[in-house]
Amino acid sequence: MRFLGNFVRAIDGLNDLIGRGVAWLVIPMVVITFLVATLRYGFAIGWVSMQESYMWLYGIMFMVGAGYTLLHGGHVRVDVFYRPASARYKAWVDLFGSLFLLMPVIIMILMYSYPYVVTSWHRLEGSHETGGLPGLFLYKSVILVFCVLMLLQGMSLAARSVLVLAGHKEFEINEEEHEGV
Repeated sequence: MRFLGNFVRAIDGLNDLIGRGVAWLVIPMVVITFLVATLRYGFAIGWVSMQESYMWLYGIMFMVGAGYTLLHGGHVRVDVFYRPASARYKAWVDLFGSLFLLMPVIIMILMYSYPYVVTSWHRLEGSHETGGLPGLFLYKSVILVFCVLMLLQGMSLAARSVLVLAGHKEFEINEEEHEGV
C-alpha cells in the first residue's frame, strides 16, 4: 500500500505541476487573440500563422492540462449522485470509471494516433494553409503527451480509489479542494 500511496502522490504532483505550468499559456494566447482581432478589424491585416498560433496554444493547453483537470475534479461528471455520496461510493465509481472507461479510451486514442504522429514526423509536416506554421508534427505530438498524462492520472485515480477502499482516509477526495476549478 505504501507503493500505491507514493505512486498517487508522484503522479498527482506531476500533473499538478504540469497543469499549473501550462496555464501560463493563457497569457500569450490572449495577447495573440487580441492582436489578431485588432489587426484584422482595425487595419484589415491578417496572418494565417498568427491565427494558427493561438489555436495551437489553446489545443496544447487543453490536451496537456487534461490530467490536471481530472486531478482537480474539473472533468464532466453527473454530480447529482456523486457529490452527496460517501467516500467509499465515490471510490468505487472512480475505480470502475478509470478502469473501464477512461483508461481504455485513452489507450485507443494512443494506439490510433501514434501512427499519424510518426508519419507526421517522417514528413516534418507543416500547416496545410499557405503562410501557416511549419511545425504541425510537433503539435500532433502533443496528442501523445495528452494520452500519457491522462493514462497516468487514470492510474493514479484507480490507485487512490483502492487506497480509499482499503481505509486510507488521507486519499479521500476533498470536495472543497475541487471548488472553483
